[in-house]
Amino acid sequence: MSPRTQEAYRAAVAGVAKPSQHRPDTCSVPPGEGSSRSRIEPRQLAPNRVRVAVVGLRFFSTGTLKRPAFALPLPKGVTKLPAVLSRQEVAQLLATTATVRDRARLRTT
Repeated sequence: MSPRTQEAYRAAVAGVAKPSQHRPDTCSVPPGEGSSRSRIEPRQLAPNRVRVAVVGLRFFSTGTLKRPAFALPLPKGVTKLPAVLSRQEVAQLLATTATVRDRARLRTT
């Protein structure tokens, strides 16, 4: 795993364990069930951030603690739509191109 992934997974486990004041490896309930869900949902986190937290908790539970996997549904990721230019913005963009070749490229794409 990349260092950023490891850091995100550690932060997810620490974020769930911190309010309970217990070490995450001493939990009797697998992380992600019950109390973990109640700590993640009310915070209004972005779906992609919740996905990272859930996957991090699953990895900690199955990979580190060697416990069976738990079921916590993943939210759907957010897809951002591209920005749509207005007619005026397109005309301005075409007017600022330096060569006919560049204008032709912009008009065909």
